[in-house]
Amino acid sequence: MKAMNFRKAITLDQIPNIGKAIAKELRLIGISRPYQLKGQDPIALYKKLNAVSGTEHDPSLADVLMAAVDFMNGGQAKPATEFTAQRKKLLKK
Repeated sequence: MKAMNFRKAITLDQIPNIGKAIAKELRLIGISRPYQLKGQDPIALYKKLNAVSGTEHDPSLADVLMAAVDFMNGGQAKPATEFTAQRKKLLKK
């Protein structure tokens, strides 16, 4: 069950937009608890995951990370697609 707010998220897959596969990816870069996403730079997390895994992940993963970090910073649960335009601008830089 997904958490209604960041305080209720105890496991990574309770964060909206995060499932078991993405939770596993986050563990590769040392994120094992939801609170560890608080204050993180999601684009830096995306780039770190690419470097650690040796794979260029689909950029939509950055959208998911942006949504998860936003939620853990106290934002409302939003579809990851709401972050696509912002991600495209950030990854261009």
